[in-house]
Amino acid sequence: MTSIGGYFELELLSNEAYHKGALALNTGRNCLEYVLRSRGYKKVYLPYYSCEVLLEPFNKLGVEYSFYHLNGSLELDRLVSLQDGEALLYINYFGLKQDYVTSLTATYGEQLIVDNTQAFYAKPIEGIDTFYSCRKFFGVADGAYLYCLQPLDMELEQDQSWARMEYLLKRIDVSPEVAYADFRTQSKLLNNNPIKRMSSLTDRIMASIDYAGVAERRRINFKQLDEAIGHINGIKWNLTDDAVPMVYPFLTEDVDLRQRLIDNKIYVAQYWPNVLQWCTPADSAHKLTQCLLPLPIDQRYGEHEMNRIIQTI
Repeated sequence: MTSIGGYFELELLSNEAYHKGALALNTGRNCLEYVLRSRGYKKVYLPYYSCEVLLEPFNKLGVEYSFYHLNGSLELDRLVSLQDGEALLYINYFGLKQDYVTSLTATYGEQLIVDNTQAFYAKPIEGIDTFYSCRKFFGVADGAYLYCLQPLDMELEQDQSWARMEYLLKRIDVSPEVAYADFRTQSKLLNNNPIKRMSSLTDRIMASIDYAGVAERRRINFKQLDEAIGHINGIKWNLTDDAVPMVYPFLTEDVDLRQRLIDNKIYVAQYWPNVLQWCTPADSAHKLTQCLLPLPIDQRYGEHEMNRIIQTI
């Protein structure tokens, strides 16, 4: 029986989630585990340029994996030949490779797994297993969405997120710098969790977001950076009409630029340090890890912040 009255809860809007037709789970890596369990794959091909947490479900289930290389456009440097019981996973990098994802479906069909954790707004392609992450685009501590061809016949416990939210509140009330250690701690606590349904708290937050406004702001910020520094970017990007980017990926030969940005309180992550151990310096993924700077363009910022980034570069 639902309670009536008493103290107030956190005030959130009650709209619809963007991926309302998807299976709402607790993490992106658990979406991948769900697919592996559902489809019974014996082996999956993964890009070298990827996060090591992607390996978690493979190690948990004992599924074989092998890596493939990308070219300078973040596309397969050569097509992978798949056998029965095998699949290829491709990451929709930065939300900017949807056209290429579509082209891969013609080659691999249902043997393609699309990792849209960097492409929250990309529409799923019918018949293709596809998953998304919430916390790479919005202020939540967990949450993911999955479109899967073969749902598992299993009861899933619902997750709880309230204990993971402290760093989000502390960032507002104190500062990003003070909350960063808590963010790192909570991120590690997402490792090796069982598949669960999305928590009620994350679900409520995701249903309170102005998705159209977020998309517009990200596109405007992306275009401002591209117009100003696109001519010195080592990768040329085509922002299609339906693309909503996660970041502005800036490839530079300036090895000191990342630290210079951080010194100016412009925080840029490194995707992904583990790649430096997986690859040789001659591999494209090695260069991307060292030299690609994911410049922030998200909905918290506008023209003033983009100008700070431009001036610092």
